[in-house]
Amino acid sequence: MSDYFHSVKLIIDRCKGCVSCIKRCPTEAIRIRKGKAKITESRCIDCGECIRWCANHAKTAFTDSLDDLKSFTYNVALPAPSLYAQFALNIPVSAILRGLLRLGFNEVFEVAQGAGIVAAAIREYIKRKDIKRPVISSACPAVVRLVQVKFPELIDHLIPMDAPAEVAAMVVRDSCSQRLNLAREEIGVWFITPCPAKMTAAKQRFDAKNSSITGAIAISRIYGDLLKTGLTSPCDTNFRKAAAEDIGWAAAGGEASAVNAENALIVDEIHDVSVVLDQVTLGKLNKVDYIEALACSGGCIGGPLTVENQFVAKHRLQQRLKAIRNEDATQGVTPLPVYPGRSVNSRRPTEPRLVMRLDEDMETALQKVQLIEETLKKLPGLDCGSCGSPNCRALAEDIVQGIASETDCIFKLREGVYALAQAMVDLAGKLPPSLEKEDDDGYEEQ
Repeated sequence: MSDYFHSVKLIIDRCKGCVSCIKRCPTEAIRIRKGKAKITESRCIDCGECIRWCANHAKTAFTDSLDDLKSFTYNVALPAPSLYAQFALNIPVSAILRGLLRLGFNEVFEVAQGAGIVAAAIREYIKRKDIKRPVISSACPAVVRLVQVKFPELIDHLIPMDAPAEVAAMVVRDSCSQRLNLAREEIGVWFITPCPAKMTAAKQRFDAKNSSITGAIAISRIYGDLLKTGLTSPCDTNFRKAAAEDIGWAAAGGEASAVNAENALIVDEIHDVSVVLDQVTLGKLNKVDYIEALACSGGCIGGPLTVENQFVAKHRLQQRLKAIRNEDATQGVTPLPVYPGRSVNSRRPTEPRLVMRLDEDMETALQKVQLIEETLKKLPGLDCGSCGSPNCRALAEDIVQGIASETDCIFKLREGVYALAQAMVDLAGKLPPSLEKEDDDGYEEQ
């Protein structure tokens, strides 16, 4: 796949050339050149870390809007369970779902219902003896792209299943097409997303197939409009269909709990995920059966496109889950029918992005590795980022690849300037032989 869609965009006029983004990017996809950030598209995984850390708001996420609903005959909202944690506890989940209908959607289908289908499939998958362990969750698209870019050797460890949002979209699109006698192209299916990575996944699937999701609307973009619909007004408390364990996917640990993964390692925050995956490549986690990996701190409730503090959101989610369990115990929840022939285990294997190779030729690549090590020894090792590369090793790689020079390092530049100045002082003290004077003893001055 040579062309990449990215939800994360750079607003060049706002960029001040600071180094916050390059220091936080987990795949070293950003450089500062000529005072402005530049994003290497093939390395970007749309995790949104640069959005979080850019004080100048030069990084933003492109998502769809409610105006895009006008292009379709029938529109379905797919609210992520993390949406529920954005609102005060006096606003029930059913009121939030009803609010989406008031915004212009014809139907609401909870992504948590898709999570229920995926969880059931994963429970069967991890029982198999022929799969590589530890099994790595593929629910977070930023983590899947991190594996593609930085850990391609771990692709076979990824669960070959679509994420809950994609499964929910497939189910509801098929259902609407059959019930309403509409062509699939007439139905708009919109994911209400907490992060840019899921927008990217909707526009460009990992396996190059077309997504059943039409587009994605940021939670932060729709939050204010939802509040204006009057969410505190009475509504049908049975409007919610998803079970508590499936809504729990919104926070770290929720997925592992839903799939009953006993020997599970749970890691959130993209840099910590990278550290854990590095441990897997070194064979240090072979005793772990299941890894739930989430790019955002705290899970989806900590997504860069949410509005509430992740710790407040986590508390709200926990309280909501308690209330939902009590409701389900007394009233019951209408189970989602598993449609005949529906499979979430048919996704084509994810293809690696071999963008971090130094060269296509192995011998040349090894020579470059040696040259990088030699170049790195000449650099100060401060990892300050002032050169426009995230650290000294990245600068050494950029130098070897011909996209930077040693004098991009301000310390090496200072050494060079000092040496040049010293040479000029020495040169200034010298005269051509024809202008030199003799000493009184008849010898030339030295």
